[in-house]
Amino acid sequence: MIFTADIIFPVTSAPIAEGYVECADDGAIIGFGKAGDLSPERLASAVRVEGFLVPGFTNAHCHIELSHMKGLFREATGMDGFIKQINALRLTVDREGRIAAMRREFDSLVEQGVRAMGDISNCDESFAMKAGSLASGGMYTRTFLEVFGTEPEDAREVVDGALALQAKARSMGLDAAPSPHACYTMSPLLNRMAAAEGLKSGYISYHSQESPEEEDMLRYGTGALAEDYRQRGTTQLPVTGTGALVYFLDNLSKAVEFPVEGNVLLVHNTVTDQESIDAAKAALRHPYWAVCPLSNIFIHRILPPLGLMRRNGLDICIGTDSLSSNHLLSMVAEMLCIQENFPDIPFDEMLLWATLNGARAIGCDGFCGSFEAGKRPGIVHIGNVDRQSVKLTKESFSRRLI
Repeated sequence: MIFTADIIFPVTSAPIAEGYVECADDGAIIGFGKAGDLSPERLASAVRVEGFLVPGFTNAHCHIELSHMKGLFREATGMDGFIKQINALRLTVDREGRIAAMRREFDSLVEQGVRAMGDISNCDESFAMKAGSLASGGMYTRTFLEVFGTEPEDAREVVDGALALQAKARSMGLDAAPSPHACYTMSPLLNRMAAAEGLKSGYISYHSQESPEEEDMLRYGTGALAEDYRQRGTTQLPVTGTGALVYFLDNLSKAVEFPVEGNVLLVHNTVTDQESIDAAKAALRHPYWAVCPLSNIFIHRILPPLGLMRRNGLDICIGTDSLSSNHLLSMVAEMLCIQENFPDIPFDEMLLWATLNGARAIGCDGFCGSFEAGKRPGIVHIGNVDRQSVKLTKESFSRRLI
């Protein structure tokens, strides 16, 4: 099948104005180029769309299990307020309702053109859905089995529970492994145990420097998160005088050999700084930096320092986070948010973040993330675009064609 559009974005090569992309019946890319290079017969058989044609997206960070929480959360509460809402609301919908909500949102992401996703799971409720989608050619997922626990004596039991979930996921054909949540929800022992266990698979995800409260807790022992620890009587984290990412790396060095070879997906990064970036570059062979701008605005009213991140040449990815901290799950909406707040970032650079960089981060770039012969990345139409300036508009949408 052949599709033509105003602009084709292969991702690994320059955009093609008035281009085409051709795929086989199984979705494998056959070729792409200038539509004018096609024979008249082949051009006449092509499907024409107005706007952009891009490879399927990789949603680098999502919590699909939290889809039943749509519309329940107050905004701008900060991390401490957000955690309290999650604890109060997480189980207010029964299992059947949770699975139904999750299925609706997952299917919507597939229809929008998400080909792959790095998804956080705390239980097995998403496993059957993910396995079915993978088998039918819908969406590949790498599942990060996120763990929490502030008391060091519980660390072994918590990790063992994640390993049991991993065994179940793998029996269903899913790529899954334990992964630490964040410094402020874990004892140092659990933090490094979970990270070390997850890195055996070659991949972990970690909520990193998401909020000023997290930084205040680790640097100074102050702020809302630190006060919450004290009120609950939980074991206090060490006050390090350094940022939360430096703390994580120092802690991890006690459990694994540096530099770390596996892929480490650092998620959010809203308050990252040069010190943290330098530390990550020194300690990690393959760091990836996921941003979830609409979630960051929802919770904190702040955005990551994309200028600093770009100047450092970081491998940036894009995620949607969850419907507990977002009004919708849409990669186009996330890119539009970036465009509106960082208008100097060109569309094709954002698209790299939303496709190939995410695919590399979760290990599926061999078959998706770009238009390359033999890959099966999916073909996605982005419509209602500004073709002259090559930008998204508030009316832009995406739909999966293949």
